[in-house]
Amino acid sequence: MFSLQSFDFLHQLANNNDREWFKANQNDYEDQVRTPALQYIEAMQGSILALSPRFTAVPKKVGGSLMRPQRDSRFSKDKTPYKTNVGIQFRHFQAKDVHAPGFYVHVANDECFIAAGIWHPEAKALNAIRQCIDENPNGYKKALATLTQAGFTLTGDSLVRPPRGFDSQHPLIDELKRKDFIAIKPVSIEQVCSDDFVEFCTKEFEHTRSLMAYLCFALSLDF
Repeated sequence: MFSLQSFDFLHQLANNNDREWFKANQNDYEDQVRTPALQYIEAMQGSILALSPRFTAVPKKVGGSLMRPQRDSRFSKDKTPYKTNVGIQFRHFQAKDVHAPGFYVHVANDECFIAAGIWHPEAKALNAIRQCIDENPNGYKKALATLTQAGFTLTGDSLVRPPRGFDSQHPLIDELKRKDFIAIKPVSIEQVCSDDFVEFCTKEFEHTRSLMAYLCFALSLDF
């Protein structure tokens, strides 16, 4: 699966981030990055199904769990064409895009981490999560306690002011201000390259199960 060669290719790509170089080194990308990523996704299928049969691990080059290497630079000052990381998302089967509940793996030279939750949900979904936290705080607090104990940190963007309809004195106001609900745990390059990375991810994702179940409940999604 992933090896130091995978990271070496990503390092070279960062130094030669243009279409000509990538085309000339396409075979190395396939051998050192895409194939190992697809092997990892395939190896994770049983683990993801065991966490919840509603989430998918699809080892396809396009349209599966592996995010495409091309960057969307339309609205960015950075016009480099390729991502210098590998992104893998095990997404809810009812979801259409990255802004949906999922388990995530990020592989890059500057940082590697595993994550679970929902990133940049649309306004309707975000409001549903906030309403759920307000009406069912105990389940959310239990999920947070489990994450903290396992070394995960809830991260992402937050509002400066309380969201409309919520009191600034609400006991969970900091949670209600969140615009992302992502639990992240850093991992080392050595861990990513180790023989037991699948086993490690399986065990760690288990700690995020209560958060994922809670988010699905809030969004009226099956879990």
